[in-house]
Amino acid sequence: MNAALIVGLILILGMFVLMSLGVSVSVSIGLPSAVALVVLIGADKGLITAAQKIYGGIDSFPLLAIPFFVLAGTIMNKGGIAQRLIDLARALTGKMPGALAQTNIIANTLFGAISGSALAGASAVGSIMAPAQRKEGYDMRFAAAANVASAPSGMLIPPSNTTIVYALVSQASVGALFLAGYIPGLLWAFTCGVIVWWYTRKNPKLRGSRWATPKEALLAFWRALPSLGLIIIVIGGIIIGFFTPTEGAAIAVLYAFVLSMAYRNIGMKDVPKILLDATRTSSVVIFLIALSSIMSYVMTYSRIPKMLGEWLVSITDSKVVFLLIMMVMLLIIGIPLDATPAVLIFTPIFLPIAVQYYDIHPVHFGMMLVFNMGIAVISPPSAPVLFVGARVAGQKVENVIKPLMPFFIALIVMLLIIQFVPELSLWLPRQAGLIR
Repeated sequence: MNAALIVGLILILGMFVLMSLGVSVSVSIGLPSAVALVVLIGADKGLITAAQKIYGGIDSFPLLAIPFFVLAGTIMNKGGIAQRLIDLARALTGKMPGALAQTNIIANTLFGAISGSALAGASAVGSIMAPAQRKEGYDMRFAAAANVASAPSGMLIPPSNTTIVYALVSQASVGALFLAGYIPGLLWAFTCGVIVWWYTRKNPKLRGSRWATPKEALLAFWRALPSLGLIIIVIGGIIIGFFTPTEGAAIAVLYAFVLSMAYRNIGMKDVPKILLDATRTSSVVIFLIALSSIMSYVMTYSRIPKMLGEWLVSITDSKVVFLLIMMVMLLIIGIPLDATPAVLIFTPIFLPIAVQYYDIHPVHFGMMLVFNMGIAVISPPSAPVLFVGARVAGQKVENVIKPLMPFFIALIVMLLIIQFVPELSLWLPRQAGLIR
């Protein structure tokens, strides 16, 4: 039997069997990969190589950006920043149809642009918005669906941990990827806003009471300005090359901590718990990256991406067909996975094929992949953002699925647009001179 076929069976069957037994995703990836490596090159050499790949996978200075950004997001989540962003969003929505749901979407986009986390947005913004929406007579199933659907915009708008992981695997420019995420991320939020408008446009009870006065709007903007300043300082500094993504992440931590202390929402007594929460989240991601390094090496060694690419080319030489096949595969296989392991698994498989056979730019591919995974993390039955969004709204997951479907379908349509209009991802990085 072909070595690549044996390795592929070990990886696929091993991963899904272990995951179905409740084993963590990282171990479900790492253990079958190590077994496949032993089958390929022998026990002694295979185990030594696996250990080397684990160490090499995390022996990276740019990787430090992830725990720093996670820590910054944790500080923001507990530091009162979400409330100020919600106040700004409410000033913008005024008497729009579904004003509170629109506020939720805008706040998720703003908070995601600062924290870079879909889960943080769904939790922090959703927990504040749910009581107000319940008081105004919203169907909480629909309110939860709007919160869930809009939260992944933070996976696209920088600083995004998912984008950083993709940059590490693909060797693409972090600055270029950060800039590339703005238009797809804003289009994600716009899509959710259109769905909310469509379903609430004929219900006057769900309109806002009034438009904010210029004075009220300016005050809300002034209160939120220090929080929004983080985007300008950190992302701007990374893009112009004033500091590296890792240094920018460290500055984000300092900025978020000083700002939260100034808001008097956290104190020194809160620091140990904040550090512990951030360490728990970061350690899961770092351990996952370490064990995924074995899988990347095994697939490269056994020439799986090359063989898959040749097989796809033998089926079709059409870029359109390839993108459609990839989209369907990512949406289906990505449902049981979180975004980070999905990026770590699929990038080594599909990126070489996309670049070599179909001339797709790595930055554009990254946006397609992250957008795909953003849809996957809100897809039933095991989507983490769906569970968090339902919980903060006091709803059962199964009750949120039906009102989530219009958002889901609209986002798939937007994914197709992102895939087939590369300039939506590449225009800003090109204008900044980061890519050709």
